[in-house]
Amino acid sequence: MDYAKALNLFKSDNIAELAATHAGMRFLKLRSLSRKEHLEELFQSANLEVNETSASALLKRAVESKISDDVIDSTIATIFERESGTRIANEPQLVNELYKMEVFDWGGLHQNSLEKTIVDNYVKKITSFETLESKIENELQQSMRGFVLCQWYNHWTSIIIEDVFNAHHRVIPAVGKIKKIDFFVDDVPFDLKVTYLPEGFIKEMRRANNQKPELTQVRSAAKALKIIFDNDLPDGKLLEDLLKKLKDHPNSVAQDLVKELNAYRMSLLGSVQKDPDELIIWLYENQGIRRFDSGNRLFLVLVDTAAFFDSWKLKRAKPLLEDRISKFIDGLPAPPGRKVVFNWEGTKYECRSDVCFVVKP
Repeated sequence: MDYAKALNLFKSDNIAELAATHAGMRFLKLRSLSRKEHLEELFQSANLEVNETSASALLKRAVESKISDDVIDSTIATIFERESGTRIANEPQLVNELYKMEVFDWGGLHQNSLEKTIVDNYVKKITSFETLESKIENELQQSMRGFVLCQWYNHWTSIIIEDVFNAHHRVIPAVGKIKKIDFFVDDVPFDLKVTYLPEGFIKEMRRANNQKPELTQVRSAAKALKIIFDNDLPDGKLLEDLLKKLKDHPNSVAQDLVKELNAYRMSLLGSVQKDPDELIIWLYENQGIRRFDSGNRLFLVLVDTAAFFDSWKLKRAKPLLEDRISKFIDGLPAPPGRKVVFNWEGTKYECRSDVCFVVKP
C-alpha cells in the first residue's frame, strides 16, 4: 500500500481497511505523529537527516522510509511520556477536584443542541426585553452553569480514563489527535467510548422479553400511592426521580417493585457481561446521525449496581478503573476485539469491538 492510497483511505474514514494491513497500521501510527516536531524527533531517533520543511512532506517520507516499527513505537512512547508526565503527576489533585462534583445535570442544555435550544426557547419566543433579561438571570444562567460543569467533568475524566488505558504495556497511545483512534492495542486501533448500561437498551430488552416498560410501572405505582411528581420531566429523569421516591416509600408494593426492576437490571447486566455482542451491536446501531462511525470501538461501560443513575461518579474512581481496565486488557485475546457485523440505514458494516465493564457492587 503506497502513501497516496493510505492517505485516501484515511481521508474517506476507511480506518478498518487501513488497520487490516501492516502498511496501513504503519500509516496510522505515523499519522498520529503528524506534527512536524514529532516527525522530526522520529527521524532523529532513526538517525536520518531532515530536509523537508512541511509536516505533510515529512509524513510522506516517513511512510515511504524503512524506519522500523520498534523505532516508531519507542518514539511514540517517549513523546507521550514526556508530554503527559506533568499532567499524570498532578492527577491525584485533579481526582480530588472531580470528587467535588455532587450533581450531574446538563440543565436542559446539550453540546449538540446548545445554540438551537437558546435560539428556539429565548431568542425566537420572547419579544419583551425585560422578560428576556429575567429569563437569562433566573433560568439560562443556571442551565449554563450545569452545562459547563458537566462539560468540565466529562473532559477531565475522559483524559484520566485514557491515561489509564495508555499506561498498559499492550497499548500504544495516539500522541497526536487522530480522528476515530484514541490508542492501539496490540496494533489494533480503537476509539474509546465511555458510557453506562444504556436506558434505551434496557427498555428494548424488556420489550423483547415481554416486560412492561419500567417508566410505565413506576408511574402507575406512584399514582396509586399518591406520590407527587413532575410529569414534564424527560423520561430518563422522571424514571430516576420516581425510583428514588418509591425506594424511600415504606409501602411493600413500592419496595417489591423497586426490587423487581433492579433484579431485572442485574440479570441483564450479568448476561451482557458474559456475552456483550448484543450490547455492542445495539450501541453501534443506535448512534446519533451526526456521530455515526463504523470504526473499531472499545466501550467502557460503568455501572454502579447500588445506584444505576449515579454510575457517572465512577468516571473519577481511578483506583477502581485502573484495576478493572488492567485486568480487562490482560485478558484480551490476540488480536483484541470481537468481529462485529451491524446494520445502519440499510448498509451492513463490519468492525472490531469489545466492552470493558467497570461494575461497582
